[in-house]
Amino acid sequence: MLIENIALYHVRMPLLEPWVTAYGRQDSIESLFVRLRAAGVEGWGECAPAPGPLYNAEYTAGAFALARDVLGPYLSGQEITSGALLQHRLARFKGNEFAKSAFDNAWWDAHAKREGCPLWSLIGGTGAATAVGADIPVLDTINDTIARVALSKEQGYHRVKLKFNRDCSLDLIRSVRAAFPEITLHVDCNSGFTLDDIAMFRALDELDLAMIEQPLQYDDLISHAELQRALKTPICLDESITSLARAQKAIDIKACGWINIKTSRVGGLTNAIAIHDYCAAQSLPVWVGGMLESGVGQGTSLALSTLSNIHYACDIFPSARFYETDFAEPDIRLQDKGTIQAPSTPGHGFRPKMELIDRHCVNFAEL
Repeated sequence: MLIENIALYHVRMPLLEPWVTAYGRQDSIESLFVRLRAAGVEGWGECAPAPGPLYNAEYTAGAFALARDVLGPYLSGQEITSGALLQHRLARFKGNEFAKSAFDNAWWDAHAKREGCPLWSLIGGTGAATAVGADIPVLDTINDTIARVALSKEQGYHRVKLKFNRDCSLDLIRSVRAAFPEITLHVDCNSGFTLDDIAMFRALDELDLAMIEQPLQYDDLISHAELQRALKTPICLDESITSLARAQKAIDIKACGWINIKTSRVGGLTNAIAIHDYCAAQSLPVWVGGMLESGVGQGTSLALSTLSNIHYACDIFPSARFYETDFAEPDIRLQDKGTIQAPSTPGHGFRPKMELIDRHCVNFAEL
C-alpha cells in the first residue's frame, strides 16, 4: 500500500475519575491519533503515553512532534506491503515505541479493510470474544476499594487488578483478600518499588495473588529476576518489555512468570504478535494491556487478545468505564460472562468521532 496522506491529532480526552497509579495522577488521557490513507482505504491508529514522561520516557506532545517532524515525513509516499516492512523502515529511528505504534496500528487497520476482513480474524484470532478484567486505581480509603471490587465482581469481570503505590498499605490488599477470598486478584506496582522493599513483597507473597505486575524499575530485567527467585507469586513484566529482544532476555534469565503485551509499548501490533508467538513457543503465558485509549487504540488490543497464548483476562475496557462519551465508535460494551466482543467489520472495527476529536484537539498536522 502506498502511503498517500497522513493526518495527526494530539487530543486530550477527559476522564470520569482521576487515574491514580504509582507514576502519578491523570485527569485526562492524551492520545496521538494517526490517520493513514493508502490504496483507497483509511486506517486509524492511536497511542496514549502519559502527558509527561512518567510511565516511560515518552509523552504525548513529544510523540506528536516526532510523528509530525520525523516519522510521518519519512513514511509519506512509501509503499508498505507488510507490518514487518513498516517495522524494518522505522527501525532506523531509536526507541519511541509509542509513536511508532500509532503508525503500525493504523497500517494494520487499513490492511484489514483492504482485505475485507476483521483484524482479529486476519491475524489468526481463535474467536471474537475475549475475557476482560477490572482495573481499580488508588482510591482514598480501604472501604472505597472494597466497594469498587464488589461492584466489579457484580458486573462479571473475570479478575481484579489493584493499582498499588507507596501511599497504599499492605492492610489494603489483606482487607480485599479477606473480603473476597475467591476472586482472582493481582496488584500493579507500575515500577514504584525497589529490592529494598523485599519484606513487603514477601508479605504480598502470602496473599494468593495471581501475579505482581511490574514491581521494580521500568527498564529493569536483572533485579526482577532476583525478586522472582525470592517469591512464589509470579512476576508479570509490563514496562520492561519494549521489544521482542527484551522479552527473549526476560525469559532467558527467568525474570517473570507472565508478560503483559501493550501494542503501544512494544511499537505496534506487528511486534506484539511477534512477542506473543515467541512466548507461546517458550510456554510463557501472556495477556494484553492498554493505556485507557479510545476505541481506536483498544481495537488493535482487542484483536491481539483473541490469539491463542492469551491466558489471563485482559485490560480492555467498556467505553463507559472511563469516558462520559468515548471518542470512538461503536461503543465497547461488556457482554455476558465478563467478555468483550471484537467487531465483525473490516479493520479493527472502530473509527474516531471527528466532532469530539476536533473539539478536544491540542495540535494537528497533515502530510
